[in-house]
Amino acid sequence: MEGLTQEELISIVSKKLRLIRSEYNFSQDKMAEVLGISKKTLIQIEKERMEASWTLVIAVCGLFRESEILKMVLGDEPIELIETIIFKNMATPKNITGGGKAFWKDINIEGKFKLQKNIISSHYRIIDGNNRRWYSSFDKNYILNQFRDLLEGGKDNEEEIE
Repeated sequence: MEGLTQEELISIVSKKLRLIRSEYNFSQDKMAEVLGISKKTLIQIEKERMEASWTLVIAVCGLFRESEILKMVLGDEPIELIETIIFKNMATPKNITGGGKAFWKDINIEGKFKLQKNIISSHYRIIDGNNRRWYSSFDKNYILNQFRDLLEGGKDNEEEIE
């Protein structure tokens, strides 16, 4: 599997926690309260004496998903990246995305589907014409097969959104 691992994501978010806190203009007390951790634990993470737990990383990415700091290191959708790491190959024709204007490179566009690669995390996704995410994966072969399958059976899979 190519792309970020859980351990790498923990390391990245841990090292950026102080900057994220500053970006939101939170005191250490406020940030610790928001994240549900002790101030002592926050200070240890900010001083790089320890790393955040996986649960804390998920909380940071969820609560601060609009953070410019997070977007610069993880791409425009930190939660999608976490879901891709957790669920490996994900099929979810539910989530509406921003369409990938900033952090996504279009690999292939056919019919109503677009295959994209994240320029930061290197994971792939397939979105439709309504910017709904159908699949996410670090596995290029898996995503190419899903793209082909969607194109071959696209009419059966289309959701009409008015």
